[in-house]
Amino acid sequence: MLDLATLVWLVLSSFGVGAFIGAVGIGGVLLIPALIYLAGLSVHQAMATALASFIATGVAGTMAFQRKGSISWPVTIPVCVGAVLFGFLGALVNSLVNAQGLSVILAVVIVFAGVYTIASVKGMPEPALSRFPRLQRLLLLGIGGFAGFGAGLTGAGGPVLSVPVMIVFGFPPLQTIGASQVLQILASVSGTAGNLKYGAIDFPLVGIIVLFEIAGVFLGARIVHAVNEVLVRRFVAWLCVVVGGGMLARALWT
Repeated sequence: MLDLATLVWLVLSSFGVGAFIGAVGIGGVLLIPALIYLAGLSVHQAMATALASFIATGVAGTMAFQRKGSISWPVTIPVCVGAVLFGFLGALVNSLVNAQGLSVILAVVIVFAGVYTIASVKGMPEPALSRFPRLQRLLLLGIGGFAGFGAGLTGAGGPVLSVPVMIVFGFPPLQTIGASQVLQILASVSGTAGNLKYGAIDFPLVGIIVLFEIAGVFLGARIVHAVNEVLVRRFVAWLCVVVGGGMLARALWT
């Protein structure tokens, strides 16, 4: 049973994570250490519980971005297909092996994507393979598969991987973040399906944190539609460095 002070900190953490998800698609990974250190969950329980809560935040984010017309479905659909195919596999691997080594690799990828984006903050002149639609769909499918696998493996949510990688490949920030909201739903459903069989989800805790995450998502979505695109790109880049560094530290010292 959580004491009042711990519950308040967990609520504030959940709201902040939701705001980050709504604003830049990234932030879910920050919930995992909160669940470990505040709620006393094991690493695997925290990953599984966080991922289950991201189903609701994905629905809320999709509604907010669709209302603003910021979701490009031709870009979003292949990313989501890849996430569905590999999210369950990631959860399976999480249950069978020590995820430390793979978590280190994922963290390094996130940091690299952030550093790369900072170095070229104005981005590519157009999304990669724009003149070759079929190849671009394969690229997006691969990005979705990578993000879905990472979501199932770490419980961090697919956008923490899809957003920096898509931005590196030149997709516009709002379009990228809009796609990440839909991806969040499917990667989380796929990964949670695996966790229902192979993991341990704290459902009462999910019920508490989801309410405040959703409130944060709607606030974050309002903020991101009111600021400059280059500013969003720069913020995403630095957030990737911070989040990736945090993931790396957690993986090495957990």
